[in-house]
Amino acid sequence: MKLRFLPLVLGALFLSASNTPQLAAQTDLGSAISDYFAHWHDRVEAAKASQPDWITPINTTTPRLEEEFRYDQALETLRKSTTVDLYGNGKGLELIPTEHTEIIIPVPAYEVRTGTKAGSGFTDWPGLLLKYRLLSANKQSGDYIVTAFLQYGLPTGVADFTSHNHVITPTIAGGKGWGDFDLQGTLGESIPTDDHSNAGKAILTNLTAQYHVSPLLWPELELNRTDWDGGERGGRSQTFLTAGVIFGRFTLSESSKLIVGFGYQTALSHVYATGATTPTFNHNWEISARVTF
Repeated sequence: MKLRFLPLVLGALFLSASNTPQLAAQTDLGSAISDYFAHWHDRVEAAKASQPDWITPINTTTPRLEEEFRYDQALETLRKSTTVDLYGNGKGLELIPTEHTEIIIPVPAYEVRTGTKAGSGFTDWPGLLLKYRLLSANKQSGDYIVTAFLQYGLPTGVADFTSHNHVITPTIAGGKGWGDFDLQGTLGESIPTDDHSNAGKAILTNLTAQYHVSPLLWPELELNRTDWDGGERGGRSQTFLTAGVIFGRFTLSESSKLIVGFGYQTALSHVYATGATTPTFNHNWEISARVTF
């Protein structure tokens, strides 16, 4: 009688032995995921420690890696007394998943337009922005950085505010510091995958000069330029000058800081009287608020 149970016992032992590698693999995977998130803050601190300690400009996307939540607001004035208010302005959550990478998850801006073509609603989603830091050194080791960006935008906006285009934007960014002064710049191209709204390609150039006056005060000047190739603005360009000041980093907790910035942006380039509005606006008041963590 006892022998009847021998096959059952042997079968149970066999199944247990055959499942051991699978269970071990699952345990290893679970431990790896748990360990990854347990050391997230350590990676963030290591990433920040190995790059310059500048502040993020108001308009120029910094080549630095940041972990923060950011909210911006723009109050634009166009020709013929038309105004455009942009709430959120395409900013959002920024995360550092590895020591050399950052992912930005923006929120579409909510636009309120008065005057000509009045209306309101969400604009197109700028899309995930991926950063890969190629070179960097902190202030003690050279104070420089070079980073590559890639973003893919989607035409999710309401009918009045969408470009109808999927847009790929590769960008190279860099910066160099000299004591309390630094320059940060980007050069990118906005490329519609299929130009449904005749927007054309756009070369986007930004350059920011900052001076760290005191621990909490960063005045800056920015040049923001767009050159169009093809589309309704083909052969045209626009240049804006932004005078701004950023206050921060105010301590909220051991690992969290508050940064607030204000800027005034004005068009420097030639105003085209016919065709598509160029420059796209005359002047713009800007507010930027970030909480790092």
